[in-house]
Amino acid sequence: MTAAVPTLSGTGIGLRQPHYREVFERLPALAFLEVHSENFFLDGGASMHALERARAAYPISLHGVGLSLGSADELAERHLAKLKRLVERVEPVLVSEHLCWGSIGGLHLNDLLPLPHTTRALALLADRVDQVQSTLKRRLLVENLSAYVEFRDSEMTETAFLAELARRTGCGLLLDVNNLYVNAVNFGFDPVARLAELDGASIVQMHLAGHTVVDDCLIDTHGDLVCDPVWSLYEEACRRFGPRTTLIEWDTDLPALDVLLSQAAQADAVARRAGEVAHA
Repeated sequence: MTAAVPTLSGTGIGLRQPHYREVFERLPALAFLEVHSENFFLDGGASMHALERARAAYPISLHGVGLSLGSADELAERHLAKLKRLVERVEPVLVSEHLCWGSIGGLHLNDLLPLPHTTRALALLADRVDQVQSTLKRRLLVENLSAYVEFRDSEMTETAFLAELARRTGCGLLLDVNNLYVNAVNFGFDPVARLAELDGASIVQMHLAGHTVVDDCLIDTHGDLVCDPVWSLYEEACRRFGPRTTLIEWDTDLPALDVLLSQAAQADAVARRAGEVAHA
């Protein structure tokens, strides 16, 4: 079975190259740092040196974007082998991936694409998650996706799909609150009702991010402050499930480090407030 990992609580930020020097000099009070796994698949070089320096000061969360769990292709064994080598080297507290596909027939599309939420897709995902967890010898977290199309033949909601995936495989869930809100606006559903479909015991981590408003939808860009409705949804999730370790995710138009630290402090405050209400 998968190995247990240390308990992690509090809020972290994504470690991005423009902030390396300032983070290492200031060592701000953060629960953890998160990096994209694929950026550190090389055994050496400046990037790995920076990650090892970060690992000496903080717990590390590895967040993958390229495993393509939902592809009709066979699981990418070379990619998984590189991830395993990185996990063994870094010993991260969390390892996560997306509920998506991004490659087919050897063609890599460089995107996180949605899949139909059907029993057939669920069986495929369960097999893939089992394979990954067996290879890594640890629990994998699977994240809900921001999407801009829906499949007519879906048999269940994404949250119900994830809840059943966790039940079948023992994987954890990474609840991206911004993704849930973006999809709720784009497809016209109640995000709070979708929270009720999840088992809080499966939720290990949450993500918070900003999005971009365009004429006919919201785009999940990770390039702005967390908006008020997402903060409200995050507080509701913390009330329902209890506070969970949380990431401030910001990948485009990176602001000053202090902006990320302020967002992390706000997440801590919201989680504390929600926890107090939940235990009142």
